[in-house]
Amino acid sequence: MKKRKLSKTKIHETLELTMLALPGIVLLFIFNYLPISGVLIAFKDYNPNKGIWGSPWVGFDNFKFFFTSQDAVRTIRNTVGYSLAFIIFEIITGVTLAILFYNLRNQKALKFYNTVVILPRFLSMVIVAYIVYALLSPTSGVFNAILRQFGADGINWYGEPVYWPFILTFVHIWCTVGMKSILYYASLVGIDTGLLESARMDGANKWQETWHIVIPHLIPLIIIQTIMSMGHIFNGDFGLNYQVTKNIGALYPTTDIINTYTFRALQEASLERGAAVGLFQNGAGCIMLILVNAIVRKVRPEDSLF
Repeated sequence: MKKRKLSKTKIHETLELTMLALPGIVLLFIFNYLPISGVLIAFKDYNPNKGIWGSPWVGFDNFKFFFTSQDAVRTIRNTVGYSLAFIIFEIITGVTLAILFYNLRNQKALKFYNTVVILPRFLSMVIVAYIVYALLSPTSGVFNAILRQFGADGINWYGEPVYWPFILTFVHIWCTVGMKSILYYASLVGIDTGLLESARMDGANKWQETWHIVIPHLIPLIIIQTIMSMGHIFNGDFGLNYQVTKNIGALYPTTDIINTYTFRALQEASLERGAAVGLFQNGAGCIMLILVNAIVRKVRPEDSLF
């Protein structure tokens, strides 16, 4: 009888929270689980008139199209390369900014700087692309104008793929570092100040406090963020690599990623090939997430995601 009363009490206590979460659960089911049957398109010669179930089965032919093409190595290399670069630089810049914010005592200045670094995150990638073009335009760009002022020739930024790994990495960090830094700063707010005071009493300087107390406090969060990012390592930033580069073919050697390749496949009405590439991305990302989490669980079990 007591167990029944306890179970009824728990149901009553959690009913409000359950009802609050219900709309989100319904939307998650509709948009994330009902479309799962669409993965079958990746294994079929899809015909819209026949539908998913009526289209002929072709097995792994759609996957062969991607992996045997000359674009497979290039797009996978670029996607993984950019993802790894973004993860590394997001950690470095995000943690650095968070530490600077934490040591800033002027609250008005802190709010101002927080707003400044977060603002680019809310800009449409189309607007970001226009800002980049205003800086790099071969004819009227700010950078080329400065170069000409010093007597140098302007650079054809949109015709030279060698520059774009650096440009895209910088633009991505500029757009995302604000939110990352606020996330790390929020963690630092909860740090035990008694540890810092003890370190000061023992004669530690600011750098020693940061290295031995502040950064170790952030390591669990950095690990969780890295594990989650590894799940998206095969999913590039489509808006960045498509809009900012203006989809110029001359830049494909260093800017073409799996997402932009898939988009072009969809433009050619090749829905099944796009679905095959998308399935590969998600499957490989899931494997990477599980693998990295397993490594973390071996080394630091308390910081693993699951």
